[in-house]
Amino acid sequence: MDALVHPDVKKSAEPSPLDEPGLSRRGSAAAWQRGVVDVVMPKRAIQMELVSGRGHYDRVLAAVREAKVSVWIGSANVKELMVEDGRAAPGRRRNMRRSNYSSILKLLDEMPGVELRLLHAEIPSRPFRAELAQHPRLLQGGLELRRCPRVHLKVVIVDGEVMYLGSANWTGAGLGAKGSGRRNFELGFVTDDGPLLDQIQALYERIWSGGECGECKLREECPGPLDDLVQLTPRKKPRKRRV
Repeated sequence: MDALVHPDVKKSAEPSPLDEPGLSRRGSAAAWQRGVVDVVMPKRAIQMELVSGRGHYDRVLAAVREAKVSVWIGSANVKELMVEDGRAAPGRRRNMRRSNYSSILKLLDEMPGVELRLLHAEIPSRPFRAELAQHPRLLQGGLELRRCPRVHLKVVIVDGEVMYLGSANWTGAGLGAKGSGRRNFELGFVTDDGPLLDQIQALYERIWSGGECGECKLREECPGPLDDLVQLTPRKKPRKRRV
């Protein structure tokens, strides 16, 4: 298995557009690993769902809440994100006419065993940090956060099987339970296309593990190069692929 490929990435028999002569099926990931970051992909038909506005909340966050293996998030900005919670709050009777709301962090904290990654550019908002402090399991590594000032991509990958790519940051205005008059105008798509998942996860892992730090022209301004962090972080054993 390639070092920079998520162990639960979706398999597909269709060859990847980044495959090169002499490379294996995982050649696309190997190409990313070698530094193919600036690229225009050849045209290829994929199955996808267009999501807009409230569709981000209904489709993307619904997938996150059903995660069984992993959730990888990439976002320029990170802010507190509230979601509807149908359960009654402690000490309160459930109100069928009005939804209760909880932080997405509270729900993520209730997903032990799910690998949670958040790759971001800006310092998370104060409300996000305050909520995170209320969840020791997440704070102590249950939710891994790594910061790269050059990250501007917006991606959510669930279980290595379904992926969102689009304009929405990990914020309430982008993905959260906000009314139509307050929500950002966002567009994106959701797909389970195997080769595309291969490519995007490999790129995500390359950034996450500091693969782009060596040649970065902003290294002197970086709050903490990820290649330095990776050297100090014990490497996790790869999770066996589900059959």
